[in-house]
Amino acid sequence: MSSYDLIVIGSGPAGEGAAMQAAKAKKRVALIERHQRVGGGCTHWGTIPSKALRHATQMLVEIKRHPLLSVERTSVSFAQLLKSADDVVRKQVGLRQNFYDRNHVRLFHGTARFTGPNELSVAAPGGVTEALRADAFLIATGSRPYRPPELDFSHPRLFDSDTILKLDRDPKSITIYGAGVIGCEYASIFRNFGIKVNLVNQRGKLLSFLDDEIIDALAFFLRDQGIVIRHNEEYERVETVDDGVILHLASGKRLKTDIMLWANGRTGNSQDMGLEALGIAADHRGYLLVNDSYQTSVPNIYAAGDVIGQPALASASYDQGRAAAMHVVTGSCPSRAAHSVPAGIYTSPEISCIGRTEAELTLAKVPYEVGHAQFRSLARAQITGQTVGMLKLLFHRDSLELLGIHCFGDQASEIIHIGQAVMQSGNNTVAYFANTTFNYPTMAEAYRVAALNGLNRLF
Repeated sequence: MSSYDLIVIGSGPAGEGAAMQAAKAKKRVALIERHQRVGGGCTHWGTIPSKALRHATQMLVEIKRHPLLSVERTSVSFAQLLKSADDVVRKQVGLRQNFYDRNHVRLFHGTARFTGPNELSVAAPGGVTEALRADAFLIATGSRPYRPPELDFSHPRLFDSDTILKLDRDPKSITIYGAGVIGCEYASIFRNFGIKVNLVNQRGKLLSFLDDEIIDALAFFLRDQGIVIRHNEEYERVETVDDGVILHLASGKRLKTDIMLWANGRTGNSQDMGLEALGIAADHRGYLLVNDSYQTSVPNIYAAGDVIGQPALASASYDQGRAAAMHVVTGSCPSRAAHSVPAGIYTSPEISCIGRTEAELTLAKVPYEVGHAQFRSLARAQITGQTVGMLKLLFHRDSLELLGIHCFGDQASEIIHIGQAVMQSGNNTVAYFANTTFNYPTMAEAYRVAALNGLNRLF
């Protein structure tokens, strides 16, 4: 029986982060991946393919909009756009495979199942089972789309966020049930491709964890693009027919479209691993409970990434995996507050934020002020034609400490990191931006504009 210091189950961001951290500390590390290629859901079904697909559809929009090109209609199929995403996935797999090879991490392809607190078996696709032993384990098996048992996902017109990446037709219309991050992102993707979109939301507004002003802006621009948003709706049943899908809502509405995407929730991949016999329980959605060191109820078995639930971001998952591995190696790990993790939402326009919202600050009775920079007033945005959006700074009225940064528009997920660096530095006040010289013309200049706008409100 082969023995290791750490065995990692799953090669997504959390698993990769843990394996690399332990390997750099000269630990004997093995990694188990049930698929034939490394990368996990992030690389194959989630972040990478969906964002590559988004970029491809945005390119089509830009070509059509460009005054020098005047392209009325392209002949690109949706399948061709998916092919461009496949090329990115292939490159990512090769890169990540090289990480494991170069750092001498032993890879096992198969399904892992615990046989004890220090042992597990790996069932390979060919039927061969191998027993492995380790001092510590990290479960980084990720999550999958939640599928209500009453829905027939074998029907060729009903999809979830994994199977939509195999779409082989060009639909004229789509209903997306679920207006969370995934639902909103795919609504933008399909609308950019010229497809009619119904976005059905169970709640009263989109993405309620965001700042209200950003939520309002997102809803306005999605509707402006032609997306029909239906709030406060619950599905009653889904009827699949030969020429489409009919969504019957509890309100009595019926929505018929060529295809339907179910984007309502996810489930942690914690089943069939022998965890129950060890006393490790999952909640009703399959998520594992961990402490601040990412330990489960069995101290030498850790969990990180989407399998432990929120924030379920690839960036946060990588950090969680590294932190868990640090605890394995040193007995301690860094702690990160949830509000210090930036969120990136790849709608069109995209959104990114870090820190607290106006509603949270108001509820906490924190005296704050707001600084805005509208992208339409920035020379760089006027040059690129990406004038939709804004940067919003929230800061303490007395200390000027930065409390929250919210960005909506082109490159928002890149722009946010300037603010993140300042918020986590020793000079984390809005005055930093007012007194710093930025290249001109740039989108980064929005920080100076927003800072001066906010400071002017104090006098």
